[in-house]
Amino acid sequence: MADIEPDTGLASKRAKSWQLSDISTFWVWLPVLVFLPAILAPPLNHDVAGVLHFSQRWLAGERMYVDLIDVNPPLIFILNLIPAAVAAVTPLDGPMSFQLCVILLGVWVWHLCRRVRDRSTEGAIERTLLDVLPGLFLLTPGYDFGQREHLMALMSLPYVLASVRRARGEKPNLQIAAALTAAIGMALKPHFLGLPVLIELAVLIALGWRAFRSPVPWVMGAFFALYAASIPVLLPAYFGSVVPLVWEHYVDLGDQSLFWVTFTDRLGSIIWPVLLPVAWFALRKPGAPRMLFIASIAALMSAMAQHKGWSYHVLPIELFAVAATLTLAACLLDRYSVAPPHLVAAVLSLVFVERALAVGEAPWREVTYPSSIAGRLTDALRQYAYGERVLLLTPEIYPVYPAINYAHARSTLRTMNLWLLQGTNTECLPDGRRYREVWEMSRAEFFMYRTVAEDAAKAPPSVILVSRIPGIPWCGQEFDFIEYFSRHPLFAELWTHYRQVATVDQYSIYVRED
Repeated sequence: MADIEPDTGLASKRAKSWQLSDISTFWVWLPVLVFLPAILAPPLNHDVAGVLHFSQRWLAGERMYVDLIDVNPPLIFILNLIPAAVAAVTPLDGPMSFQLCVILLGVWVWHLCRRVRDRSTEGAIERTLLDVLPGLFLLTPGYDFGQREHLMALMSLPYVLASVRRARGEKPNLQIAAALTAAIGMALKPHFLGLPVLIELAVLIALGWRAFRSPVPWVMGAFFALYAASIPVLLPAYFGSVVPLVWEHYVDLGDQSLFWVTFTDRLGSIIWPVLLPVAWFALRKPGAPRMLFIASIAALMSAMAQHKGWSYHVLPIELFAVAATLTLAACLLDRYSVAPPHLVAAVLSLVFVERALAVGEAPWREVTYPSSIAGRLTDALRQYAYGERVLLLTPEIYPVYPAINYAHARSTLRTMNLWLLQGTNTECLPDGRRYREVWEMSRAEFFMYRTVAEDAAKAPPSVILVSRIPGIPWCGQEFDFIEYFSRHPLFAELWTHYRQVATVDQYSIYVRED
């Protein structure tokens, strides 16, 4: 019997098809990957670096909300214990460990986004764009990579996309995993809770009372309730001492009017040319554009509630609004475009990236980092304070963070900076004196005055970093941190052991002589 020759033609066609698919996929992802070098290069975002530093100190044995006082609820510090632990047991430092953990989170989000969708019902362009959307959410934030708003938007994306099928009465794969991932991200700040409310309302309008049969809102609600109930049990000092300080002295720091927040250059450039024109079309079309647009409205509500207008507050609005716009365009192009789907999706991905480059700080901040004040302060701290304890007498977070992270130094302050001293000295004294007497101080100011002196005297830092820009109103003379704290006898004696060794812009560096 003659041997039957195998049909190699079919196999070669399949191999060629896979190769073409791989090349097409590469071109779709190429615009996204442009941001990867910027994400991995220093500097780490200053707020992110400050939170990470506190989690590392917590892991090392200091008590959260007792030895470490901060305005943020505990979940962000708990999550940062993961990169802190990675840094403690591997050769990676804190910033590198954090970047690795967030990238791995992005991989998980990408997996969820593919599983919760019914990709067979999507057009070729829409499907390809939604496949790359998690990568765009992960990397295009640039310098704001790892901020709480960034984490919330990234972790909520699978839940938002799953809601497309839930609104049709379907049960997406891994919907519970997507819901829990989103719940963790949304619990980072109470301002984020508008997102699940609006999404579930959209599902309720689509399905009526049948929406309550879904386990998703119940699982998310149970997580929020358990988290809120656990805080006073596990970390009672947060509500006992930190929240009153925040309410009295932090909430109004950096406040802007609602008009300013809504119509800043960055936020205004999203609301008028994107949100309003897209609203009519997105809300009329069921599917991903509608849900992404609803998420952008919830993000807008969050930014307005925080009334500060900072770049990372605007970030989730941009991510969801631009995603809604481009997904809507992809749906329309699926009807009329004659170009290859992957090429069209690559162009849409490039538009997303171009928008991020136009409004963001990456890669410009990373390129200029070595010559910037942050880079020069990092070099100075590495020279004089590498691996040592440092007392930070400064109101700024940036550039002190991440300089102290890269220098592997450890702050001795119970707060990240002197924000509490700022909050208690917002007005000049009526009699013209520069500083209050001890008996005139509020509880919050006396706490700072006492703990800075006592903690430094108990375990003298190797280096003291002092800013000559106090961030406190001018009242006949500048507020001088050394003069202020030297009124405490413990600090006055401590200060005699330090000499100045360097100056970096407004920062003076003092080292202990014995």
